[in-house]
Amino acid sequence: MNSNTLLEKLDKILSPIGVKVGNQRHLKAISSGMMMTLPLIVVGSLFLIVANPPVNPELVDPSTANIFMKFMLSWKEFAVNNYQTLTTPYNLTMGIVGMMSAFAIAYCLAGEYKMKSAMSGLIATAMFLMICAPSIDGAISTSYLGADGLFVAIIIGLVTVEITRFVEIRGWQLKFPDTVPPAVTAFVNSLLPLLLNIIVLYGLNILVITNTGVGVPETITKILTPALSIVDNIWGYIAIITFSNVLWILGVNGTSIIFPIVFALGIQNTGLNAELVAQGQDPTIAMNLQMFRYAIMGGAGNTIGLTLLMMRSKSTHLKSLGRLGIVPGICGINEPIIFGAPIVFNPILAIPFIVTPIVTVGLGYLVQVMGFVTPGYMVDPSFTPFFAQAYLSAMDFRNVLFVFALVLIGTVIYYPFFKVYEKNMLAQENGSNSQSIA
Repeated sequence: MNSNTLLEKLDKILSPIGVKVGNQRHLKAISSGMMMTLPLIVVGSLFLIVANPPVNPELVDPSTANIFMKFMLSWKEFAVNNYQTLTTPYNLTMGIVGMMSAFAIAYCLAGEYKMKSAMSGLIATAMFLMICAPSIDGAISTSYLGADGLFVAIIIGLVTVEITRFVEIRGWQLKFPDTVPPAVTAFVNSLLPLLLNIIVLYGLNILVITNTGVGVPETITKILTPALSIVDNIWGYIAIITFSNVLWILGVNGTSIIFPIVFALGIQNTGLNAELVAQGQDPTIAMNLQMFRYAIMGGAGNTIGLTLLMMRSKSTHLKSLGRLGIVPGICGINEPIIFGAPIVFNPILAIPFIVTPIVTVGLGYLVQVMGFVTPGYMVDPSFTPFFAQAYLSAMDFRNVLFVFALVLIGTVIYYPFFKVYEKNMLAQENGSNSQSIA
């Protein structure tokens, strides 16, 4: 089967699904709403990179370092001493993406229904803060304001609009004479929808707290968090990585849910490899921290290959997004791609998003067991370019060559699905241009 035949078959199967999903108003609102937050996500991600320079001071001797390494050490020292200041742009952009998404999704869905978009967005924001960031002693928790609260934000953004629409459809609104200012009319008629939203959604949150001791966001996290015992073997590890990526497709930050499990396991086994090296032996434990790095090259779903394809896309949207996302992607930050393409609720790109990490993790395990690369025995810095992480994990250039091979493999996996999606995007862009000209 040649590539053209494969693309035609994929196009025939996936394009109708993509069109149907793309035109469904709720999914369209999720996609459009997340796109509204994209500039903030991109800029915030850049500041996270600035605050985490790719150098490990423990591996560099300042007395023998060259000018470049001395600069890197100075940058690292500055970043450590001013970490909170440097990460403030990240914390107040990506760190509140859940809250912003609640507003944006409700705004877009209300627009689909020809309702008052701004008021719908404000109601969704208020409900999100009540449920995900309640005030305690004058302070609010920020734990679920960001990507960890995104799933709840999506639900709130959609449900609040539907509740408001329920009120409007039944005509439960007051009509005033034309002499009454529109602002007063809008104010009065927003009271009942807001009250009903509080009764339904916040009432549900209170009910959950009463029965479980924690709110809706914490309850969802507990339900989704799997057990540690299954991940210390390749099949369990692949299962939990796949579970994480399925959650991402649904708008849930799957990486944050599995991170404590896979990172704890990775640190533990990397430490055991380090003990072997200290004793003059070769590291032998394959389930080390590098397995997690193989799973998230370019970010969740191994999207570095997709980003490279997007950079050369014929679609203006995809090309612009690829060029914006390549630097954060090299450092493992791919929220701009996940929410911007988008991959969330995208049946076409969801397939390689799930499949690619399965392949890269499986290959990563095999090459370590077979001795083609050195198993990781050092904990490399987070948010470091993927090729630098590969080298720092075992000080072996074979590891670097291997991760570049994984990028190539990931690009090949994404390619046919990307071409189908690109075709759909081009059709949408050409349709928009035609309407603008008309």
